[in-house]
Formats: sequence, structure tokens, C-alpha cells
Amino acid sequence: MRQIRRLLLLISAVWAAAPLWAEGERAGDFDYYVLSLSWSPTWCALEGDARHSPQCDASEDFGWVLHGLWPQDEDGGYPSYCRTPKRDPSRAETAAMADIMGTDGAAWYQWKKHGRCSGLSAGTYLGAARLAYGAVKRPEVFRKLPREVTLPASVVEQAFLKANPKMTPDMITVTCKAGRIQEARICLTRKLELRDCGAGVDRDCTLEDALLEPIR
Repeated sequence: MRQIRRLLLLISAVWAAAPLWAEGERAGDFDYYVLSLSWSPTWCALEGDARHSPQCDASEDFGWVLHGLWPQDEDGGYPSYCRTPKRDPSRAETAAMADIMGTDGAAWYQWKKHGRCSGLSAGTYLGAARLAYGAVKRPEVFRKLPREVTLPASVVEQAFLKANPKMTPDMITVTCKAGRIQEARICLTRKLELRDCGAGVDRDCTLEDALLEPIR
């Protein structure tokens, strides 16, 4: 019993002395980005309302919000929780992203899981995410819905293609969750230029009657 206790104490001491690295791949080792845009009313209905998220307050009018800018591999895998010497963003830096991400907590989580894998500093990564978000035009038609509708998920994709003439069907994927339109995912090079999506990202939602709720 004493030996076990000594062993546990030794392990605890090693953990305490070790650097607080997240387990994961090497930062900067990826092929391209996926810009993920989430339809806020769907997220609020499925998760946000239960969390009492300020993103879902009646005073807000979020439509397509920035879910994240995700490093992606050609084979369909993606790095996450990477090791990086870059410092984490300050509270001010994450709070500054709330206007396009819904909350500052979303920005912190995305940095922790995906941003560290970019190999960029926190400020540069968040700046790149904002730049990518601003470069893609979100179809205005969805902001004008007077009531909830059901529609083929392909209609959402076509609306994005019409709003972004340089985008092709191979560069965007629309996803669904629980019978609802969930996200539009656009593939970008490491220089944030449009490109075809790789394996695993190019699977579109095939629902013909996906629910799309209006902005609150």
C-alpha cells in the first residue's frame, strides 16, 4: 500500500512539473481551411436556448455566425488541440469576436480546439477568421424569412453560389442536424482563397424538407 501511495505521489509531482500542453498534433501541419458558418436559430433551438446563451436573446439578430476556421487535411482528418508555443488570446481579443461569433466563449473554444493548430498567433488567427468570414457573402434572402420554412438543403447551397459567383458546388457543403439546416462549410486555401473541398468535407445534406427557422 505504501508503495502504491509513493507511486501516486510521484505521478502527481511529474504532472505538476510538466508543461500544460494539450494533447494533439503539431501546430501548422495541415492542408487547407474549412470556414464553418452556423445558422444561429438552429444552434439556439438545439443547444443555445438550454444554455441560456446571450447569442439567443430576443434582442439579438444573428443569422449566419462564424462557427470557426478549421485547419483540415486532404484525407478527411483534421488536427485539434495542437501543441503550440503561441500565447492564448486575451479576454479582449475573444470578446472582440462576439459580433460575428455570437459570444466570446465561442472564440475561446475555437482557438483552443482549432486555432492552436494553425501555427499562427492568436491575434493573427482571429484576424484571419474575421477576414475569411467577411470575404464570403451570406445570402440576404435568409435574413428576410417571415416564418419557418422547409426546403431542400440544396436550395441553401444554391443561394450561397448565387451570392458568391466565384464559388463552385465543390467548394461548399451544407450540413443538417436533427432535420434542420445547420451549417454552410466553405473550403479555403491557407491563403484564404476558395478551393475544392477534400475528402470527408464534401458530403452535403440530402434532406428535401430541412427546417429553416427565421432570425429571432
